[in-house]
Amino acid sequence: MVRMTLVLPIDPEANRLLERSPLALLVGMVLDQQVSMEKAFSSPYVLAQRLGHDLDATELAGYDPEALVAIFAQPPALHRFPKAMAARVQEVCQVLVERYDGDAALLWAEVADGPELLRRVAALPGFGKQKAQIFVALLGKRFGVTPQDWRKAAGDYGDPGAYRSVADVTDADSLRRVREFKQQMKAAAKAKATGG
Repeated sequence: MVRMTLVLPIDPEANRLLERSPLALLVGMVLDQQVSMEKAFSSPYVLAQRLGHDLDATELAGYDPEALVAIFAQPPALHRFPKAMAARVQEVCQVLVERYDGDAALLWAEVADGPELLRRVAALPGFGKQKAQIFVALLGKRFGVTPQDWRKAAGDYGDPGAYRSVADVTDADSLRRVREFKQQMKAAAKAKATGG
């Protein structure tokens, strides 16, 4: 696996966990909604600390749901919606166990092409088209997971010069540019909704 160049302004250990643990990266992507990127992608590290070891899909898939919610909700909570996100992480881990022997890396290993990779990711609980495309872009741009047509499968998120998502964050400047893009998108959506 190519060394990742995703550098978020989070605990260096949290960045290192994302580099070495495909499951931590996937969990970060699961949590990346309605919270900041930094919160989403540092939470796998906090979760691992609370569990006392690296994340394990088989363990999380079979974890007592109420106990897992308690771990997510413990202050500071791992997400704005700890109950829903604990359940979502558990559902994703259950799919990993059922289809990929509990190994998140097998989700993207030996895919024939970008469309197949997108299909696999989009089949995960909570991954709509946009979230799946962002994860395909993240894998391609930062992890060297580049099956044929991966950029096409990632849509606009696969564009080489884009600053649209976590896939494009390599330093403070790129993070600022991604934030600006997201703010523009929110403003445009709001204007459209209000007929502006």
